[in-house]
Amino acid sequence: MELWQKQLSQSVVKVKDLPFIPDSEEYRNKLEEVRENYPIRINSYFLEQIKSPDDPLWKQVVPTLAELDDFDSEELITDPLNEEVDMPVPELVHRYPDRVLLMINNQCPIVCRFCTRKRKIGFPGIVTRETLRQGIQYIRDHSEVRDVIMSGGDPLLVPDKELDRILGELRAIPHLEILRIGTRVPGTLPARITENLCAILKKYHPLYFNIHFNHPSEFTPEVEKACAMLADIGIPLGSQTVLLKGVNDDSKTMKALMHKLLKNRIKPYYIYQADMTEGTDHLRTSVQKGLDLMKDLMGHTSGMAVPYYVIDAPGGGGKIRLLPNSVIKHTDDEVVITNYEGKVFRYSQTNLENRSSKLSSTEKVSTDICQISV
Repeated sequence: MELWQKQLSQSVVKVKDLPFIPDSEEYRNKLEEVRENYPIRINSYFLEQIKSPDDPLWKQVVPTLAELDDFDSEELITDPLNEEVDMPVPELVHRYPDRVLLMINNQCPIVCRFCTRKRKIGFPGIVTRETLRQGIQYIRDHSEVRDVIMSGGDPLLVPDKELDRILGELRAIPHLEILRIGTRVPGTLPARITENLCAILKKYHPLYFNIHFNHPSEFTPEVEKACAMLADIGIPLGSQTVLLKGVNDDSKTMKALMHKLLKNRIKPYYIYQADMTEGTDHLRTSVQKGLDLMKDLMGHTSGMAVPYYVIDAPGGGGKIRLLPNSVIKHTDDEVVITNYEGKVFRYSQTNLENRSSKLSSTEKVSTDICQISV
């Protein structure tokens, strides 16, 4: 048994084994209600990193009674992104024209309490060899699909031999250009990144990773080594972060996280507004909080350290990018804008339309300005 398999086998999955919870039979009985709705898993590596009940890692993985508070809410649902509606075959989401999301398992190294797929994670019999076969065949049959995101669960919990087989079948599809893996493994079970796994992954370029990190304290020496191994075999690494109350909803923490990512050759990609999933209200922030954080990042640190802030729109609307409103006024003559310091600037476009109308049709340029704001 490899180290990562041993760490998984030693996971906390029962209420009685949870760290830093009240020694109260009534409280534990209530937590059992939570566990029945949504399983628990904290692998032994991640458990060792948790220092106290105020620890941002604790808040991500240890259930609380607050998860029972909003199960009757009419706004919160089990499938907030309406993924099931966009599944032409089981466990494959085809929402965007040229790419699909393929779920290749439904197990994770840890079970995040805010997960958007709480309806699936940790329950048996959801992703099977047959659902995988149907998903890969669907991709073969649809030549418009040039990009596949492997997700779940966590694809890296699939055994090496099976992962090699799946990647091989996908890479053999002529019209499929890009393979992506969405994973939390490097930051939560770093021992899984082995030399053998890297040798397998290296065969299937262009292969990209989007790694889920939420807090700078997730970067231990083991995690940094795992990320370096992936970067060294030529895999472009990006990050996905969920904005969480009491975990990373302050400027100092978020900036430190972005800097940690870049230091480890991981490009900050997305900060997600937490999805409207049952049992997660206690971890969701306001959208304004996210916009304020973005304002504190933009201009105050390298542009490389500024990810997109997005809402994955409820009901299946897809990802919508949000930015602090930097356009104060927009007329035919000028655009009035404000920078990260709040200073105001004017960009003249007087007579641009008249000038452009004098150009020949082959020389005419567009002067459209797009504003993304909320």
